[in-house]
Amino acid sequence: MVINDTLMARSGGKCELSGKEGEVVVYSVTPDSYSDNEIVVAKELAAQLEGTASFSAEDWRFLPDVMWSAIPAVQVLAWRVLNRLKGESWAADALDILYLEEDTLAWAQAGSFEEGEAAKPVHKDANGNVLQNGDSVVLTKTLDVKGSSLSAKLGTVVKNIRLVEDNPEQIEGRVEGQLIVILTKYLRRQ
Repeated sequence: MVINDTLMARSGGKCELSGKEGEVVVYSVTPDSYSDNEIVVAKELAAQLEGTASFSAEDWRFLPDVMWSAIPAVQVLAWRVLNRLKGESWAADALDILYLEEDTLAWAQAGSFEEGEAAKPVHKDANGNVLQNGDSVVLTKTLDVKGSSLSAKLGTVVKNIRLVEDNPEQIEGRVEGQLIVILTKYLRRQ
């Protein structure tokens, strides 16, 4: 979509989220029934929002500063991305203090990301392989289980894992008959 003169003047040719110069595109914050729902966004960020590129929490660390924008569409998008990243402590902290007017909050809750990677967290093992519910994994480190005398040994196979929905860094699995939560950085897909 071509950036119209009004958007170009408002943004100054920069991304209205990150404030960075570079290649920018128009991004429509859904649903389209809300007025002034278009903002200028860096092409890389738009690709993450649309699910055509991997969603990276580190690329969004600027959100605690931009969430106070006077532009409602920017506020809505900031709320949605912070919600998506609420497993990150910095995002959860920002979300806790973010205040939106009632109609802006309704807009933020009414829409969601396009279907794609941005719509759900992606669980990856220590080698970057995507994990799925039901996979078998191998522990790459001996882990002491909190609240238990159990120690999950290096090389232990955990079968039929279950992904923790809101946290892409955790899975659940049974070790010696006990259901435990395991950080994905300590396992590899078998």
